[in-house]
Amino acid sequence: MTTQLKAWRSAILHSIADPAEVGIEASYEYFEDGLLVTEGDKIIALGNAETLLPDFPNAQLSEHKDSLIVPGFIDTHIHYPQTGMIASYGEQLLDWLNNYTFPAENEFKEKSHALEVADVFLKELLRNGTTTALVFGTVHKESVDAFFETSEQYNLRMICGKVMMDRNAPEYLTDTPESSYEDCKELIEKWHEKGRNHYAVTPRFAPTSTSEQLHKAGQLLEEYDNLYMHTHLSENKNECEWVQELFPDSKNYLDAYDQHNLLSERSVFAHGIHLCDQEYTRLADTGSAIAFCPTSNLFLGSGFFNLSKAEEFKVNVGLGTDVGAGTSFSMLETMNEAYKVIQMQGEKLSPFKSLYLSTLGGAKALRLEDKVGTLKVGTEADFLVLDYKATPLLDYRLAQSKTLAETLFVLMTIGDDRAISHTIVAGECVHTR
Repeated sequence: MTTQLKAWRSAILHSIADPAEVGIEASYEYFEDGLLVTEGDKIIALGNAETLLPDFPNAQLSEHKDSLIVPGFIDTHIHYPQTGMIASYGEQLLDWLNNYTFPAENEFKEKSHALEVADVFLKELLRNGTTTALVFGTVHKESVDAFFETSEQYNLRMICGKVMMDRNAPEYLTDTPESSYEDCKELIEKWHEKGRNHYAVTPRFAPTSTSEQLHKAGQLLEEYDNLYMHTHLSENKNECEWVQELFPDSKNYLDAYDQHNLLSERSVFAHGIHLCDQEYTRLADTGSAIAFCPTSNLFLGSGFFNLSKAEEFKVNVGLGTDVGAGTSFSMLETMNEAYKVIQMQGEKLSPFKSLYLSTLGGAKALRLEDKVGTLKVGTEADFLVLDYKATPLLDYRLAQSKTLAETLFVLMTIGDDRAISHTIVAGECVHTR
C-alpha cells in the first residue's frame, strides 16, 4: 500500500542554527511561497512552491494564505500533574510546593484521574502547537503509565518520568531509594524508546532526595542507554541556601547532582537562574542543558535567567513553560515573557533567537535535532500553521509589518493559542482551530 503524499503550501520558516553562533541571517531558512511535502510521518521535500509543485502532481495539497508554517514547538520543562492548579495565588517556590503542588499531585495515585488529566494536558499542548515536551509525572508509577498511554494515542514524541522524592515532602508523596529505583526500572522497560516515548529519570530537586536516592538515579542512567535526567536547579535563592545546608560537601548547587553522576548530554535542568561560573562550565563540559522558564520565574518571583551568560559558556538552552508555576501552555506567550526577562537585564532577544529556543534549540537540548525541531528533509513531520488573521488585532498589526523579523516578533508578542490554526504530528493533523 502506498502512503499518501501531502503537500502544504504557505510561507514557511525554520531555524537551522543558533543565531548566537552564526548570526541572525544564517540562522534560518524562509520561503515566502513555500511547499512542505510529507510522506507518512516524514518530510520528503521543502522549498519554493513553484519549483516543487510539478514534482508532486499527485500530492494532496493544502494551501494556507496569510499563514506561516514553522516546526512544532518543543517545551523543555513542564509538569502535567499541575494542569489543574495553574494560576495558584501568592507564594514563592517552597511555600507554593507545600500549599498547592503536593496536595494536587497526591490525586495521581488514582490512574483514572491521571488519565483524565493527561488527556486535558496533551490536548492543551496541541492547541498551542507544542508537539514534543519534557514532562514531570508524580511520584506514582500510575502517573507515567497514564501519560504514555495517552501520548501514544496521539503518536507524540514525548519524554516523561516518575518523580523520585524520599524526603522533605509529605509522607503521602514520598518513596524510598529502593522503591523509586524498582518503579523506574519497570517503567523504563515498559516505555523507554517504545514508539515515540522516552523515559527521564526525574528526581524532583536535590532537597527532596537523599544522597542514597540520587545515587540510585545515577545507577539507572548507567544501566540503560539514552535515558534522560530531568530535575530543577537554582530556581530560588532560599532553595539554593537550603541545598547548601543539605549537601554541605557540595561546592555549589549543581555539584550536589554532579557528585551523583547526574550530568550528561541528556540531562536537563530547569531554571538555572542563580548559577556561578563554575556551574556554567560544568554544564557546558558535560553537554547538559538548561530549560529557560520565563513565565514561571516571573510568577514565583524567582529571578531573571541570564541567557547571554549561558551563550558565553556555550550551554545548551531550550524554552520551557513550566506549567503550573508557568502561566501559559502557549510557547508564543512564553517567548513574549522571555523577551521581557531579557529586556529587564538591559539586553535584547531577537525573534529569530526566540524561534530557535522554542524549536531547534529545544531539540538540541533534548538531543533530538535529527528527528524534530526543524523542517529539514528526512526529519519527522511535526509542524504547525500560524494564522496571521487569528484575531482582529493580529490581523490589523501584521498588515503594517514590513519585514519577516517584525512579523515574527508580532506573532510572539500578541499571538497565543488562537494563532495556531493547525497542528500536525507525524504527518497527521491532530488539531484544527
